[in-house]
Amino acid sequence: MIRVAAVGDIHLGPESHGTLRPSFETLPETADVLLLAGDLTRHGTVAEARVVAGEIEDLGVPVVAVLGNHDHHDDRPDEVSAVLRDAGAHVLEGESTVVGVNGTRIGVAGTKGFGGGFVGRCAGEFGEPIMKEFVRYSRRCADSLCRSLEDLGEQDCDVRVALTHFSPVPDTLAGEPPEIFPFLGSYLLAEAIDTAGADLAVHGHAHLGTEHGMTSGGVKVRNVAQPVIGRAFHVYHLPVRERSTGAGDNRVGAAVPGVS
Repeated sequence: MIRVAAVGDIHLGPESHGTLRPSFETLPETADVLLLAGDLTRHGTVAEARVVAGEIEDLGVPVVAVLGNHDHHDDRPDEVSAVLRDAGAHVLEGESTVVGVNGTRIGVAGTKGFGGGFVGRCAGEFGEPIMKEFVRYSRRCADSLCRSLEDLGEQDCDVRVALTHFSPVPDTLAGEPPEIFPFLGSYLLAEAIDTAGADLAVHGHAHLGTEHGMTSGGVKVRNVAQPVIGRAFHVYHLPVRERSTGAGDNRVGAAVPGVS
């Protein structure tokens, strides 16, 4: 089993030094990798990013992160990402990374994602330019996630995980006001995940949502916003799949027995 620890929406501020560090220091005993699903800061300032960096530096397990909308608020996402990278984190936006742990290869594809809603209740590329750009931005995020997952499919990973901030499915938004679902995620992310294949999809953003969901293609989705999981992180156990011996279907979501 591969042990994937994940949390999002930790919203650290200047006075948060040491808040999560004691729990994070137990990670080498309980997990093989830590995924951070965005909204790591409160307002996206560099000072807040340095607080996050202090919590995740030298943990003894690989750390992979995406930014969230809060991390963009100060309009300095590149600087925030640079601070986290200096602390050793892999910060993804439309990219993927492979981390090796005890002879296994864990592939993570990440994007912040964006809103737009879900099938039957979603925004379309019609009308004013600003509305079309809203949807096109969501589509670009989803397309980059799809390409990144496909790239991982060619790298003989033991598991593939899709890491986003916005949700790919409405299931994990249950508990949030339905009126704001279009601002919490997009079906385009789920389409990307089902097209390219993944063993698990992890997101945050929906503080009042539900932990468990699934794409229409059968990929398990987990909302790891800290207010939802109620702890410093949650650990998911992923079976190691049989590696491909030749060219063929890279869709592994349905092939893996389960996620616990």
